Amino acid sequence: MSSPEFPGPLFIDLYELTMAAGYFDRHMDAPATFSLFVRPNPRRGYFVAAGLQAVVDVLTRFHFSDEEIDWLARTGRFSREFLGHLSTLRFTGDVMAMAEGEIFFPDEPVLEVTAPLIQAQIIETYLINTMGLACLLATKAARCVHAAAGRSIVDFSLRRTQGIHAGMVAARSSYIAGFAGTSNVLAGKTWDIPISGTMAHSFVTAFESETHAFEAYATLFPDSAVFLIDTYDTLQGARNAAAVGNRMKQKGDTLLGVRLDSGDMITLSRQVRRILDEAGLSHAKIFASSGFDEYTLERMIAGGARIDAFGVGTRMGVSADAPYLDMVYKMVRLGDRNVRKVSEGKMTLAGEKQVFRKTAVNGHFDGDVIGLRGDSVDGAVTLLAPVMEKGRPVGTMPTLKEIRACFADNFKRLEYDYKRFEDAKPYPVQVSERLAELQEGC
Repeated sequence: MSSPEFPGPLFIDLYELTMAAGYFDRHMDAPATFSLFVRPNPRRGYFVAAGLQAVVDVLTRFHFSDEEIDWLARTGRFSREFLGHLSTLRFTGDVMAMAEGEIFFPDEPVLEVTAPLIQAQIIETYLINTMGLACLLATKAARCVHAAAGRSIVDFSLRRTQGIHAGMVAARSSYIAGFAGTSNVLAGKTWDIPISGTMAHSFVTAFESETHAFEAYATLFPDSAVFLIDTYDTLQGARNAAAVGNRMKQKGDTLLGVRLDSGDMITLSRQVRRILDEAGLSHAKIFASSGFDEYTLERMIAGGARIDAFGVGTRMGVSADAPYLDMVYKMVRLGDRNVRKVSEGKMTLAGEKQVFRKTAVNGHFDGDVIGLRGDSVDGAVTLLAPVMEKGRPVGTMPTLKEIRACFADNFKRLEYDYKRFEDAKPYPVQVSERLAELQEGC
């Protein structure tokens, strides 16, 4: 299983079908190119590309089943001839895209589709929904990783994500962005992401005492025991954990750590660290969870919290401070005619495009140019590459670990000033002369 199961081609807005019916009625099926990009967002200076694997998987096997065609017929909206066309429809187009794990910026196409008009139009909703969510969550996760400053982070978002699919996307996207693992067991099975988790407060309260709960857990999981210590009194919980940890040591086992889930974690983590150290358990780590995102992580670390690793859940899994991307999919060429939208505040760039990235001598990113596919920019690399040709994948898609490594390398090359959470420096993105001239004729 390479991606969450696709519900089928009826996962679509109705207007995709009504437009497709209109194109069919007027015999309009010339090759069309659509660009997928994100409009400027005041809370995000950069974005992380994600979701491409799912797109390629779905486009490769895109088709309407007999049952779906029968249901559309019963709506009474569409002609028998149009439904007959849909019944044979397959994606036969080309896709140019940025690699997953790439960093991109507002107005840059992260993907372009060229296909017969009906095919290119009818996949709009799926592309925006799939790429939009994955890029949104990968970007939020990247910000958390940056704030953690080298400390380990685990995805704890599953119980609060907005549905099963979103929970899977959160686990995959956060792993791309550098999270160490996930609590999501299905994501672990699906993508071989390390899984992580210990106990909830209900486990502690199920026993006669906190100590009994810790002892039961240590007996069952002597190599990975992490005790949740704030069910009653956090400092007493730390002392109880230390006592059990020392009994584990006598048996040849090692207490991995303790977890905080409430209270003033800066102060408590310092106090708990002292208790563990004085008990001879300096190796035991302090984990923390509860309401973390990039802003709270930054405050914790700046405040001197003695926390070794974090469980990051709800606020990452729903991208709480910026819960959507204004991702759009706009036609930029039809047949031999370049086209653009000129609505105020929503103008688009006509033409089939390429994104060029310049690099400084020190290896840091030094600015991007949005140009035409035939353009060249001295010393720059191109970011859009073929991933599908004539409806079939090009080459082999990278593994998730390769995507993760790609992101890590890219993120190191994005200077700190562009990563700041407040007053981030705008990354320089220009439009090439040829692309700018092309707009004047549209």
